[in-house]
Formats: sequence, structure tokens, C-alpha cells
Amino acid sequence: MKATRLPGKERLLALVAAFQGRRIAVVADLVMDEFLNGRVERISREAPVLILQYEGSDQRLGGGANAVHNIKTLGGEPLPVGFVGHDETGRSLMALLRRKKINTVGVGRAKSYGTPLKTRILGGGFHATRQQIVRMDRTRPLSAAAQSWSEGHVREALRRVGPVDGVLVSDYGLGLVSQEVLRLATAFARKHRAPLTADSRHALLGLSGVTAVTPNEPEVEEALGIAIGHDMKKLEKAGRALQARLKTPSVLVTRGSDGMSLFEAGEPPRHIPVFGSDEVADVTGAGDTVIATFTLALAAGATALEAAHLANIAGGLVVMKRGTATVSARELRHAIRHAEFA
Repeated sequence: MKATRLPGKERLLALVAAFQGRRIAVVADLVMDEFLNGRVERISREAPVLILQYEGSDQRLGGGANAVHNIKTLGGEPLPVGFVGHDETGRSLMALLRRKKINTVGVGRAKSYGTPLKTRILGGGFHATRQQIVRMDRTRPLSAAAQSWSEGHVREALRRVGPVDGVLVSDYGLGLVSQEVLRLATAFARKHRAPLTADSRHALLGLSGVTAVTPNEPEVEEALGIAIGHDMKKLEKAGRALQARLKTPSVLVTRGSDGMSLFEAGEPPRHIPVFGSDEVADVTGAGDTVIATFTLALAAGATALEAAHLANIAGGLVVMKRGTATVSARELRHAIRHAEFA
């Protein structure tokens, strides 16, 4: 199948320049990602497991907070709307947001809530690439009382963040994004005549009425109860089905090493090949980079197709980095200038 031709370099560069200062409200599950690094020493005599010599740790903004961070590094002004708990992880996450110079006026503290923490243990030899050995998640669902509080908090937080150029909803299934919260985000975007993008780990079919959704292929399969594999007819049928059910102008399906596919009302499906190498280093958080770039581009005046191409380039860059990572505007400009576009 013929791949979609990319927009001109000058147009893409102009859009990246227009990212600067774009205010994006990000209604999101805020997560802390923790990486514990170790050097493999031997196999334990107690059990068939590796013994690692601890070499250090690293904490990074994860979940929806990674989308926030990507908007910042791409030149936008992210305005996170969410909450953390009254715990050490919550304090660390807030401190990290402030260290990155990210506005926290829309971030609250929820009682009886544990800030989500995802701990990844990585091991390797002296000259070997670190590999993720195991991940441990510390999350717990919101109580009914906390859910009610969170909806009131989002209502007030959106009022505080003020005018925006775009709204992004990142639902990691941790309790923030209820139908009421989505309704509030939709009304807020409509009030400011701003595009509203959304992604949901497990509730994709609940995102009706938004400007665009950016699911990955497994999320599409889960939502529709199908298996796509490499069947392009099934993919195209699924993309159209999502558009019809969600009543959204654009569906951008990310497909890993197979690139992306964009479905728009009144347009044939556009298939965009993967940018760069299909040999990836780490896909952790790549979807956050994609939706952050896509949203910024729409806010800067891009068409959905132009936004998809920019998101594809940014996604190709970020998967070559280890751990939860971001892409800068400088990296994106460099990639555009030096790429050989068809």
C-alpha cells in the first residue's frame, strides 16, 4: 500500500516554531516513574534469580505527567490538571514538576490517595545495555468520596488555568478521567475554541466528541474486541468504526514499527511509515510523546495530517532513548532538516 507523502520541510519547521508558548491544559493521571539500575553479578543460590549490585536510581515524570513534560521540552506551556497524594511520592512528583519549571496551579493533593509509582528494575553487565527485568506498580483505585472530590477539583483547576490553545486528556485508568471529568474538559475546550485530544488505556470508547484520539493498535483491538495483526483491511475497518462510534474528526492509530495510520472524515486512510530505524531502544512513554506533539501541532494551526507527521517524527526519536523520555524542539527541528522525506 502506498505510503502518505510528507508535508514540506519548511511547513513542518514553521509549525515547530509555532509550538513556542502554546498553552495546553493536560487533564491527566500523574504518575512517578522510578528506575533502579544494577550490575548483574551472579545467579542467587537461594532461588533462580539474578543478583544485581545496586548502581543508582532515577525518578522521572510518568503517565500523563510525561505528556506534560514533552509539551514543555517541545516549547509549549503545559498546564497539568490532576492530583497527587499526601505522600513522599506525591511530594517528589510536585518537586520534579517545579524543577522542570512546569506550572502546578492545577495540581491538587487528594486525601487517602497514594500517588501512582511505577518502579522498573534494570540490569546489565559492564558493557551490556541495561534491560528491564521487572516492573512493580504501586497504585490503588479512587474511593467514591475521592472520585467526587476529584471532579470538583478538575472543575476548579480548569477555571484557574485560564485561556488555552489546546486541551489534552491522558487517561491511564487510575481514576481521574470519569465521564464527568471528560465532560468538563470538553466544555472547557469548546469555551476556548481549542482542539481537544485524548487517549485512554482501557476506556477508549468513552472518549466521544473529542477532536482526535491517538490510541495504539492494542488499545484499538481491546476496545473493539478484534485482532488486527498486519491485516490492513481490518485496520482500516477499525479506524472507521472508531470514528463513527466516537464521532471524532480524527483517529490516529500508532502501530509501533509499522508507523501510524490517520483516519479523517471524508478522507481516505493515510498510512505513515515509521520514522528512523525500526530497531527501538525503549518504547516506555512513547505514546505520551506522540499525543503531546500532535496536540501542540493542532494548537499551532496544523492540519491533522501535518500534526500526525510531526508526531510520527517525535515518536521515532523518543523510542531511541532509554526509559521515560522526552523530545526537544531542537531535536525535532534537526530531524526534520536532515531527514530524506519522500
